[in-house]
Amino acid sequence: MQLTHEENQFESKTFPITLVCDHIYFQQNIGSLFRISEAFGIEKIIFSGKDIPLNPRKINKTSRSTHLRVPHTVIEETDELIDYLLENQFEIIALEITHKSKPLKEIIIPDDKKIALLIGSEIDGISSNLLKISNQIVHITMFGKNSSMNVVQATSIALYELTS
Repeated sequence: MQLTHEENQFESKTFPITLVCDHIYFQQNIGSLFRISEAFGIEKIIFSGKDIPLNPRKINKTSRSTHLRVPHTVIEETDELIDYLLENQFEIIALEITHKSKPLKEIIIPDDKKIALLIGSEIDGISSNLLKISNQIVHITMFGKNSSMNVVQATSIALYELTS
C-alpha cells in the first residue's frame, strides 16, 4: 500500500545547493522547479531575469504549495547575478550541452563549497556570460536523436546526481 506524505520514511535534509534559473519564464516549469527543489532539499532558488511570472495561483498548480517552503529570490540583471555568485564563492556548475561540457556522471562535487546549479531558459539555454564563469559545465548523456530535454526533467536528474 502507498504511504501518505506523513508516513514517508525519508530523512529531512537541506543541501548547500542554490538552483539558479537563467530566464525561465514558463509558469508550469517554475512551479515544477519549486516542487523538485523542495523534494531534493535545495537551500534556495534564484530566478534571473525581468518580469519572472511568480504568480502564486498559477505556480501552485504544479508546485503543490512548495513555493511557500523553498526560499527564493529574483535577481533581474545578469551582471548582478554574476557578482553575487563570485562574491559568495560558489562552485558554479552549469547544466548545458557545449563543446566543453562533460557527462553529468563525471561531475566533481567539492566538500567545502556551496554549489550553484545553473539551468537555462526553455528557449536559449544558459547565457554565455554565465557559462564563462562556470567552474564546470555538464550535460546529460542522451541516446535518442533529440538534443535536449525539458528543463525540469534535466534539473531533476542533475539534483539526484548532486544529492545522492
